[in-house]
Amino acid sequence: MRNDAAHTKVRGRLAPSPTGHLHLGNAWAFLLAWLAARAAGGEVLLRMEDIDPDRSRPEYATDILRDLRWLGLDWDEGPDAPGPCGPYVQSGRFERYAAALKALERAGRVYPCFCTRKELRNLAGAPHAAEGIAQLADDGSPRYPGTCRELTPERRAELLRQGRRPALRLRCDEITIPFDDLIAGPQALSLGDCGGDFALRRSDGVFAYQLAVVLDDIAMGITQVVRGDDILSSTPRQLFLHSLLGAPTPRYAHLPLVLDAEGERLAKRHNALTLAALRDQGVGAPAIVGYLGWRAGLTESPRPCAPRELIAAFGFHRLLRGPVTLPPDITAVLSRLA
Repeated sequence: MRNDAAHTKVRGRLAPSPTGHLHLGNAWAFLLAWLAARAAGGEVLLRMEDIDPDRSRPEYATDILRDLRWLGLDWDEGPDAPGPCGPYVQSGRFERYAAALKALERAGRVYPCFCTRKELRNLAGAPHAAEGIAQLADDGSPRYPGTCRELTPERRAELLRQGRRPALRLRCDEITIPFDDLIAGPQALSLGDCGGDFALRRSDGVFAYQLAVVLDDIAMGITQVVRGDDILSSTPRQLFLHSLLGAPTPRYAHLPLVLDAEGERLAKRHNALTLAALRDQGVGAPAIVGYLGWRAGLTESPRPCAPRELIAAFGFHRLLRGPVTLPPDITAVLSRLA
C-alpha cells in the first residue's frame, strides 16, 4: 500500500460522532490522538461525523465541542474554526460521497445488495455458518457471503419490483492487506477476514462510515489516525479504498479500550462516566487528563495536569498495552486528584 504520511507534516484528527455525550473512553482516545499530533509538531483537525441522521443530534455536537475545549484540547480547523478543507461536518459533504460512489460504480467496483442485516445475521447463526457461508467478522458484524455479488440483471429487476431496496457494496479483491500499526505493530488481515464485500451506502440511502471516513481523510490531508482498537479490522477496508482511489494512506495507531469495573467497554449507557456528569460532581478537567495520562504510561503517578504538559512525554512506544479497566470508585479517585 502506498504510504506518503511519513514524509509529510503530521495532520491528525478528532472525529467525534454527535450521538451522545462524551465519556471517559472518548476522552482517552481524543486526548491521545491530540497528543500524538502535537508531539510531532503537527496540526489537529476536528471533524463532526454526523453521517447517521437517525442518531445524530445538534445539541450533542454543541456539547462535544464544549467538553473537548473544557479538557484543554484545541484544533486548527473544524466546524467552529473554518479552514480550506471544509465543511467539517459529514452532513455537509454528501455530494462528495455521491460523486466518489459514482466513480467506483463506473469502474465496476460497486453492486446492489438486497440482503437485510437480519438475513445476514441469521445466516451467521445457521448450522452451515461453520462451513464459511456466513460468519462474524472481527468487529462482530456479519461477514458477507457474496449472496448478491453475481445476481443477473433480471433477478435484480425482480427484487426491485418486489419493493426491495438495495444497499451498495464494494466488490473486494481476495487479498491480504499488510500495515504497520503504530501501537499494535505489524498487521496482515485479509479483506475476507474483515467481512468481505462491505457496504458503501445503506439500503436507506445513508452513506456508510467506511466510504465517508476515507473520502474525508483524503480531502482533509489526514496523515495520522489514532483511534480505538475496536476499529482495527476496519483498517484493511479503508486502506483498500485508498488504493482504489489512488490516494496516499495515513499511518494508523489503534489504542486499547477503556473498560468499566466489570470489564465492559464504555458506551453511551455509562451516564455516570460522561464528562458532563463528572463535571457536575465537581471533577476538574486536569484530574481527568492527569489520570488518563498516567494510565497511558506518560507519567509515573496520577497528578492533575493540562494536555500540553503531557506533550513532551508522549511517544507511541511509551503507551501501555492492554485495555484500561477503571476502578469501581473512579469518580472518587478523580475527585481526590483535584
